[in-house]
Amino acid sequence: MFANRTDAGERLAAALAERGLEADLVLAIPRGGLPVARPVADELDAPLDVVVASKIGAPTNPELAVGAVASDGSVWYNDDVIDHLDVTDTYLERARREEADAARRKIDRYRESGEPPGVRGERVVVVDDGLATGATARACLRQLRDAGAAHVVLAVPVGAPDSLAAIESEADEVIALERPSHFGAVGQFYRSFGQVSDAEAMAYLER
Repeated sequence: MFANRTDAGERLAAALAERGLEADLVLAIPRGGLPVARPVADELDAPLDVVVASKIGAPTNPELAVGAVASDGSVWYNDDVIDHLDVTDTYLERARREEADAARRKIDRYRESGEPPGVRGERVVVVDDGLATGATARACLRQLRDAGAAHVVLAVPVGAPDSLAAIESEADEVIALERPSHFGAVGQFYRSFGQVSDAEAMAYLER
């Protein structure tokens, strides 16, 4: 149980330092990933920025992810769910365009230029406050791969074991402090897990 996201970030930072992990850049998945990533970036003495993706919801259930798309258009589809629900290519393409636009608008709120930091040849650590389905994290990791990052690590305080195992193919290394067998939601492993506002999230970038 983590007290809050900052506590989780400090514990994650200590674990990464103990492993001797080195990074050129730490990227948080906003908004909840930023309070976790700030201590990680400080501990690894690396710049902190963001990487953004938007979930593609199912036609009849927007909360059910059939995929996710990053701000640069990199996309991951959950083929099993798509096949089970018989989701059409027309719907997927329309939703991909809409959610890519949403991801770009979101990243514009966090970065004045709207341009991501250069990651080609860099060692990048991606941080979030936890991993449930992993849809948005997958799209973010694919964006970094497409951009030529040399080494990509996904680091989270807690994650669903199945999702962590499935996402290993997207990163060079996946690190989670906790992999509880009885996983319901990320928030159940935090004593305080309130929503993070855009203003609060951006304050972590400005430190």
